[in-house]
Amino acid sequence: MTHDTDIVIVGGGLNGATLALALASVGFTITLVDAKPRDVRGAQGFDGRSYAMAHSSCAMMAALGLWAGLAETAQPILDIKVSDGRAGEGASPFVLEFDHAELEEGPMGHMVEDRHLRPHLLAQMDKTPAITQMSGRSVLAQSIEGQSAHVTLDDGTVIAAQLLIGCDGLGSGTAKRAGIRHTGWDYGQTGMVAAIAHEKPHNGIAHQLFMPEGPLAILPLVGNRCSIVWTERTGNAARINALSDAEYLDILRPRFGDFLGDIALAGARYSYPLSLSLANSMVAPRLALCGDAAHRLHPIAGQGLNAGLKDIATLAQVLAEARRRGEDIGRLDVLERYAQWRRFDVATLALATDTFNRLFSNDNPLLRLARDVGLGVVNAMPGLRRGFMREAAGLNGDRPELLQGRAL
Repeated sequence: MTHDTDIVIVGGGLNGATLALALASVGFTITLVDAKPRDVRGAQGFDGRSYAMAHSSCAMMAALGLWAGLAETAQPILDIKVSDGRAGEGASPFVLEFDHAELEEGPMGHMVEDRHLRPHLLAQMDKTPAITQMSGRSVLAQSIEGQSAHVTLDDGTVIAAQLLIGCDGLGSGTAKRAGIRHTGWDYGQTGMVAAIAHEKPHNGIAHQLFMPEGPLAILPLVGNRCSIVWTERTGNAARINALSDAEYLDILRPRFGDFLGDIALAGARYSYPLSLSLANSMVAPRLALCGDAAHRLHPIAGQGLNAGLKDIATLAQVLAEARRRGEDIGRLDVLERYAQWRRFDVATLALATDTFNRLFSNDNPLLRLARDVGLGVVNAMPGLRRGFMREAAGLNGDRPELLQGRAL
C-alpha cells in the first residue's frame, strides 16, 4: 500500500505542532493540515497569553530539543498558595502552600508565554524535513479505506496516510466526521484571561484564590507581570467584559488584593466559556484524538495544555514501539494501547477538576468552613502535601518516556 505520508495531523495549534515534532523525531513522515493561515500562527507581540507547564511537560520539551529555546523567557513556579477568598476581604488565613524546595526535581513547572512558545514550535517544524505543513487548508472529508486513511482538503488535494490524528480542538471536525461523540456539560462560567503589571515582585509565587463565583489564578511571568485566569458566572462575565479597561480593573482589584501593589493591564483581554467535554472514544480504526479534541477540562488546576502533552507523549511512544515491532500503526488494537494508557488519567483529572469547581465555587458557609479546615489540615501534613505537589508537577503515575525527559 502506497501512502503520501505516514501520518496526517489535523490542527496546527500547540498540540498539533508538538505532536508533529515528537513523531518526526522517531522517523515518521508527517503532513500537518492547519485551517489557520501561517501568518495567524506566526510571531506576535506580547498579548498576555501564557501556559503553566508542569515539570514533566518541560522535561518533555527538553527531550525533544525544544526547551533550550524557551528556558530564558520562562518563569519558574517556585511556590503555589491556595486559599479561599472574597472580593474586598483578601485571602483566608487557611492557606495550602506548595514550596518547590520540597521536590528534588526542582520547580513544579514554568510559565511560558504564547508569543515565545508558538513561534518556536513553528520554527522547529520549518527545520524538520519530515514535516510537511499545509497552512490555510481545511479538511472537507475523511474516510478509511483498507489500510489507509484518506483526507480531502478544500483545494481538492487528497492525502493518503497510515493514520489520521485529530488535534483540532473543542468541537473537533475529525471526531465528528468519524462519528465520535463527546459527553459533557457547560459550567455556566466564563474564564477571563489577561496579563497584569504590578509594582512589587511576585517572587515566582502562583496564587489560586477560590472565590464564590469561581477561582482566580494569579500566575507569575518574567518581570513584574503575571497572568490571570479569572472565572465568573457567564452573565456577570459578559457585563465585566463590556467595561472599559479602567472599569475592568476596578472590578478586579478587590478580588486580586494589594499584595503586589498597584496593578494595571499589560496586554489584551480574552474570555472563553468553560465546559467539560470528554470524547466517548479517543480512537477509532486509523484515527486518534489528542488534546482538546479528546478532552476539555475546567482550568481550575491549570492542566489543559499539560493533559494534551501527556496525550502526545503517550501516543508517540505507542506508535514508535509499534513501528519497531513491525506492526501497522493504524490498527485499532495498536491505538487502543494509547487510549487505555490515557483513559484513567483523563477520567480522574476530569472528575477532580469538576468536583473542585463545584465544591469551591460557592459561598455556602458550612462548605467554606470545611474547605478552610481541609486546606489547613493538608498543609500541616508534609507527606500528603508533597503527594499533591508531585501530582501537580506531573511526576506521579505511569509516565511515558518523554515525560521523564528521555528521548524515544
